[in-house]
Parts: sequence; C-alpha cells; structure tokens
Amino acid sequence: MLDIALDPPHALSRFREAARGLVAAGIPPQKIIWHEGNVAGLFPTPLLPSGAPLKVTTAFAEVAKDVICHSDPERLPLLYEAAWRIAKGERDLMQVAADPVTHRLLRMQKSVRRDIHKMHAFVRFRCVESDDGERYVAWFEPEHFILERAAPFFTERFPSMLWSILTPKGTLNWDGSALSFAAPVARSDAPPADALDDWWRTYYRATFNPARLNPGMMQAEMPKRYWRNLPEAAIIPELMAEARGRTAAMLEAMPTMPRKRIPKGDLLDLDLGEGPSGVGANTTIAALRADAADCTRCHLYKHATQTVFGEGPEDARIVMVGEQPGDQEDLQGRPFVGPAGKLLDRALDEAGIDRSEVYVTNAVKHFKFEPRGKRRIHKKPDRPEIEACKWWLERELAVLKPELIVALGGTAGQALYGRAVKVLSERGKISEDARGFRLLLTIHPSMILRMPDEDKERAFKDFVRDLKKAA
Repeated sequence: MLDIALDPPHALSRFREAARGLVAAGIPPQKIIWHEGNVAGLFPTPLLPSGAPLKVTTAFAEVAKDVICHSDPERLPLLYEAAWRIAKGERDLMQVAADPVTHRLLRMQKSVRRDIHKMHAFVRFRCVESDDGERYVAWFEPEHFILERAAPFFTERFPSMLWSILTPKGTLNWDGSALSFAAPVARSDAPPADALDDWWRTYYRATFNPARLNPGMMQAEMPKRYWRNLPEAAIIPELMAEARGRTAAMLEAMPTMPRKRIPKGDLLDLDLGEGPSGVGANTTIAALRADAADCTRCHLYKHATQTVFGEGPEDARIVMVGEQPGDQEDLQGRPFVGPAGKLLDRALDEAGIDRSEVYVTNAVKHFKFEPRGKRRIHKKPDRPEIEACKWWLERELAVLKPELIVALGGTAGQALYGRAVKVLSERGKISEDARGFRLLLTIHPSMILRMPDEDKERAFKDFVRDLKKAA
C-alpha cells in the first residue's frame, strides 16, 4: 500500500499532479491510501514520479473542479479511481450515471454547487471600522471548501467595496483590486449586528408574499441551518403566523389599478378557449402538458419520440425559451437535459440563478432531425413549424405570467419577438413588448458547444454576463 498526503487537500492542481504521477507509475486505486494535509512520515506528492499529461475527459474535468472542494475525505480516492479508469479506456465513465463511482461523484458535485449557490444567496455584510476605513464583513458557514469557487461572484458584484467574508473554513479579503485568502476564524469573530440588519428585515418583510407561503419549499431553498446568520430569519415565524390573516385581508380588500400585466385570457388577442380539450384561461401547466402530449399541429410529431413540454414551477419569475428539444430531450421527455442543458445549468449557477426556480421550455416542442446512420442530426425548425408550435408557447406564458422571458437563440427570439432577430447585435438588452412581457435575448448554449475550444471560455463568460442581467 502507498500512503499519499495531499497538501493542500482542496487544490485541484495538486490532485492532478499526484494523479498524473500515480497513473504514470501504474499504481491502481486499491493500492493507495489518501490523506489530507502535510502528515509527518507520509509520502508527499511532490516526490511522485512525473508523468505524461493525464488524458481525462472534459466531463471528468468539470466534475473534478467541483468535487475537489467537497468536505468528504472519500472524494480523493473516488476522483483517482475515476481518473484511473478513464485513463485506462473508460472514456464514457462520467456518462454512466448508474456506475457507483460516477453516481457518488455527481452527488458530490451537486452538493458543492448547491453550497456555492447558498453562499451567493445568504452572505449578509455588516459595516465595521478598520485601518482602511469602512469595511464590510460577513460571517458564513459553508458545508464544503468553496471559498475559491464562490469568490468571483463577490468580486464582480462588489468591485469597489472593501469586504471580508469570514468562515470556519477560511477567510476571503478584497481590497478593491486584489483578492486574498486567510486562515479560518471562529463564529465569535463575526461582526455584531448593525443598521444593515434592519434593512434586510425591512426588505424581506416587503417582499414576503403571504398568499404564496409554502413552508416546505421555503425551507428547501432557505434551510434552517442558515437562519442563525440571516438577520431576516428573526421575523420569519412572525410572517408565517400572520400569513393566513394577511391573505384573507388581501382577498377582501377593494381591487386597485394593477400594474401593466397580461390579463388572463387576453394574450395576443388569442382565445384561450380554443384548442385541444378546450384549454381555458384558468388552465394549469399540467393540463397544457397533458394536452400537448397528443399534439399534431405540425408534421414533426410523426418522427419524434414524444412531445417535450416545458418544466418548472408555475410561479417562476423567469422563463427561459430555447429552440427545440435535442436527441436526449426527445428520449427523456424533458427540456434541457442534454449537453446544452448541462452547460445552461453551469451558466445559471455562475450567474446566481437557481435552476429549480426557473421555468424552461422550447419554441418548438418536437425534435426535428435527419437520420445519419444510427445518429439523429439536429435540424433547425422552419417558420411554419415555429408558428404552429407558438400556440403552446403563448398558453404557457399566459399561465406563468413571468417577470422576465429569456430567449435563448434566434428561433426563440423569432417566436417571442414576432420577427427575425440578430442575436449577436441585439443580445443582452432587456425590452418590453406590447403584451407587457419583459424580454432578454441571448445565445443558445449549444452555440458555445459548437465553437472551437479556444473561443469557448470567452463565449461562456459573455453568456453568463447576459444571464446576470436576468438575475
């Protein structure tokens, strides 16, 4: 057996260096015991034999970037086992979700990404006096070692502010131009309450909608373990207790002039009573999805596996509209679950948007393709197909009434704007149409996948920048 000490244990570069040497030396996973930190008497990674570049897949590299931040010591042997197997020929390992190693790594990745999202959402700064003047300091308790992964969100959002984020796993410091990392601190070092706490409580009280209270969903998105560090958490029990009475008062109150919104049953002057099963103005997404399953409004249903309808909460504030289902979406019956969907998930995460709170759909609900041997090659929908399927898109929007619709690519833009759009010149602009919808146009994530490797990073950053406007 070979004992390997990885120090620092959460640096992907150190793991990559160690794995490269171990694979080059032909040492299988079962012959290694991994340790975290600089443990006296153990074989340090810098003394491992240098090897040729370790040939892993892009999918594994993406997973490793997240999993290395996980707090479970088992992540190191799992990552090495996956790297070893991929290097030995199992190139599709990360696509085999049923494989025990892949399954555990993907669960770890999901946990790390959720932890990053919660850090972005639940950091609360307080103003303190320092030698540099005013500095904003926050205390946060992450589950994993995510400081480095979460830092860009804060440097981009607060570039001119001096701030520090204290955690039991390390400290982030920003001086207005450079980011630095420092040692972990105790909760007793957290800054005391200040006037910003009152601001957070006022804001939360003003945005709390008693009619939409769902304690289970609220605690899923704002788990109780974060409450003790959230100023607004102190008033949550009070708001929950008042919710029933406030809702009743709202229902009994005299109606007021609404802000510009889409009246029910009056979307684009369409009669929502027309169509399959007599779809009416008070229908639901579930009812629309059931009716769309038998849609024959255009010829695409003849060759597609199934209708791929939209997915997400009916109270979603953001709706994202793509072009059409791809091969994986057609087989699974769900939108954005293929390669483009995974890229969209990553971009949403970096933009600070929770995918579970977004409704995703397509302008065309059936997969259009041409067969080439055993493969089905995507074909762009034609105008008649877009217009035929627009019937369903209009009704989805009539039910959802989102605050913002994001058009992903030219086909979605054409369906939503009612004209051909120039994506690259019109992207990133939020406009309001005659129906009262606010629209944001950007590229489709599949466009990034088709780019040369040297252009993908810049295109992805631009895509995230567009999505941050939605956030």
